[in-house]
This record gives sequence, C-alpha cells and structure tokens, in this order.
Amino acid sequence: MFIGRKAELAVMEERYRSGKFELCIMYGRRRVGKTTLINEFIKGKENIFFTAMETSARGNLTSLSRSIMMGNNRGLQNSVFPGFMEALESIFAFGRKKRLVFVIDEFPFLAASYPPLSSILQRLIDEEKSNSRLFMIINGSSLSLMENYFFTYKRPLYGRKTFQLKIEPFGFFEMKDYFTRTDAETLPYIYGAYGGVPKYFEEYDEKISFKNNLLKDYLQKGAPLLDEPANILKQEVRDPSNYNAIITAIASGNTQYSEISDKAKLESGNITGFINNLMSLNLIKKEAPVLEGGSKRSLYEVADNMIRFWFRFIPGNLSLIHSGKAELALVNIEAELDTYMGKVFEDICREYLWTLNGTQALPFAFADVGRWWGSDRIKKQEVEIDLIALDGKGSAIFCECKWRKRKTGPEILDDLVEKSGLPAFEKINNKWLFIFSRSGFTGSCRRKASLMRNVRLIDYREMFL
Repeated sequence: MFIGRKAELAVMEERYRSGKFELCIMYGRRRVGKTTLINEFIKGKENIFFTAMETSARGNLTSLSRSIMMGNNRGLQNSVFPGFMEALESIFAFGRKKRLVFVIDEFPFLAASYPPLSSILQRLIDEEKSNSRLFMIINGSSLSLMENYFFTYKRPLYGRKTFQLKIEPFGFFEMKDYFTRTDAETLPYIYGAYGGVPKYFEEYDEKISFKNNLLKDYLQKGAPLLDEPANILKQEVRDPSNYNAIITAIASGNTQYSEISDKAKLESGNITGFINNLMSLNLIKKEAPVLEGGSKRSLYEVADNMIRFWFRFIPGNLSLIHSGKAELALVNIEAELDTYMGKVFEDICREYLWTLNGTQALPFAFADVGRWWGSDRIKKQEVEIDLIALDGKGSAIFCECKWRKRKTGPEILDDLVEKSGLPAFEKINNKWLFIFSRSGFTGSCRRKASLMRNVRLIDYREMFL
C-alpha cells in the first residue's frame, strides 16, 4: 500500500510534464521510502531502472547493461556494453527520441566502484541536455556521500541537477494512515517507538499488541530494530563510538552543550564536529526558545523517534535482552514509557497546528511555532511552555500538551494564563491559550474555559476529525 508523499509526487509529475531534460537528485536516510516513491512515480512511464550494488565496476556494468536491454525490450539481456561511457551514451541517445525515465538507485555504490563515472555523467549532461528529453533520477541513502557528490563545489556533478528532493520520515498524521486496524490510543505509542520511517513501521504487526510488537522488534536477539541505530551510524561515519556516546547523552536528558560533553566524557572543544555531523544526518537537532532565534540557550534533542526510543531504553536493557529476559526489559520500559511519550505528544500537537495553519480552525495564520523556556524573575524559577505559535505581528497561541491518563483540570489552564503573562511576552497583545489533552478535561476545566473567549480545549481524539 502506497501512502503519503503527495507533495513529492506532485513536484516530480510537474517536472516530468516539462518535456525537457531533468535531473532529480533524491536522497534521504535508508529505509525512508525513496525507492518506493520512485516506483510509484514511474508507473505507466517508459523507464530504465538500475540499482547499483556494493560490488566491482564490472559487476555494476553488467547489471546496468542488463537493465538497459530489458528496459528497451532489445532481447539482448546477456550482452554487456564495453564500458560505462557506451552504456550511458545509449541511454542519452534514447532520450533524444522520447521521454524516458532513467533511475540510478544507490548511486554512491556505483560511483565508488568506478570513480570516473561522475565525470562521464557531467560530460554527457553538458553535451546532451539542450536536446534531451531524458528524465534522470539519481537516488542515494548515504546523506554524507550524496551531499559530497552533488552539493560540493569542486565535484564534477555540482550544479547539474535541475531539482532535488530530500525524502524525510513521515509525520504522525501521514504515518497513522498506514495503520488501518489500530486504535487511536495506540498510534502515538507506535509513532514514539517506530518513528516515521516506513520500513520500521512495516515491521509492526497490527494483529498483536503494542507490547508484543516491542518484544518482537526490539527485545530479543535478531530483532529487526535491535541493531538498527548502529547500522545507520556505521553507514555514515567511520568511528561510531563517540557519536553513540553523544546521542546516548542527549536521549538521557542531557540537552545542553556542557551536559552532553560531561555525560559523553568528551572534551567540550572536541564534540562540535560530532554534533554538526549528527545534525547534518538529521539524527539530532538544535532548538532555541521561540522568539530567540540566535539564543545561546539552545538545546539539542534527538530528531528521530526510533533513534530516541532506542537510545532511551535499549542500552540499559541490553544485558537482559541478550540473556533472554525480554519480559523484564519490557517491564523497565513500561515504567518510563508515558514520561517518554510527553515529548512525542508535543511533537504531534505541533504537527497538528501546522496542519491547521492558514485555515479558519485557528484564530490567525502563524509564521513559526516552537518551545519556549526561560526565567520567571518574580518567582525566581525556570519556566517552560510546550509550544508557542507566533505570527510576528503581536499574536500568539500558547499551548500546553498533556499526555497523561487522568483528565486535565483547571489548574493547568490557570498555570498557562500565568505563564503567558510573563514579561517576555509583553509585546504580544493578542493571546490565545490552547490545551491539548490525551484524556480529555474535567467539567470544572471546561466551565472555566467557556468563560474565557481566548481558550480552546482540544481532546486528543478530536485531532483525528
């Protein structure tokens, strides 16, 4: 079942209709669904699809030759071109006559097996693009290598793309469409543990419980996700140990630069490069308090739910997992799971706001939304607000997101009223207060909110309507 990716497909279809030479550079972490997207796009279109392998140049040339012969029904499937130049020239020759989609999947494997390939492609593109109807898609899973091949100035293929698509993991509201037999209460837990990478939640079995899926996919030897973070890092970096230490520190709640350095036992001057690399790989992200874009009070957090879940729960339970005590490991995870889910629910609420942005469902269209943290100078204590949406013109929506089993009471509303009145927000003259709740609201909370014109109470289940 193909779900989501409507925006990406729309861009590709628009470019395809141009009739001109196009070179789409598609990249994103492995298992995010790039090849599935390409296969959906090429349905009904004449194409040559070649998947490179981590093998020799001769092996890849043989496979490319076979793809060309099969793609053009030439009946010469055992023929091999003398070299890559001749093979690619034949494809560009087809592209002079007709609209043809040519896909190179896992390009870094091909380029590594035959280093002159980038220069050959550069020459052919420069010579042929003005008269070509070829639609090329070059796809790769190693973010660092793809950026090196196509976005580094001195590389042969720099500047040759006509457009690029970075394929991101699904958000919650795209992901949930995949699960047709799962109740609404369980979906956030799946998102919190499996994230938005299609290959991961394809492992999920809707016929069994969420807990049994954790046992199957994380908590036993050979489980499909037990070694996945290590595999991702091995693909992208040479020495994963320091990167593991940094992600572990952040996932454990050490979000400031100095805290990460102390927890990872790395000199503060030495972790900058590691952190920058992890951000470029979209494994961690840096966040400043909304309203303070260049703030020195920035924090770091793990950007992917599956990675965050793994580093939060698996390392401390590895001994139990390897000794066959999966049930005991699950008990340990369950004890902390709802605390972990607070941040997941906050992300879901943020995505929900973006979904509604620009519609009549919100009091105004906003330009930015994010967390805020700072000091209450009167009470002399630190304060956090889960989300604030800002239009940049003096209007803001202050949000609290409560993932807990009991109903939300009026004290949460009182607290949000107080926090929205802090001096940091004195220039905001149009204030709205939104409270998101997993378990609904008490009658007293609803009565209090009904007396205030600027308050909205949003039950989690209403977010599906």
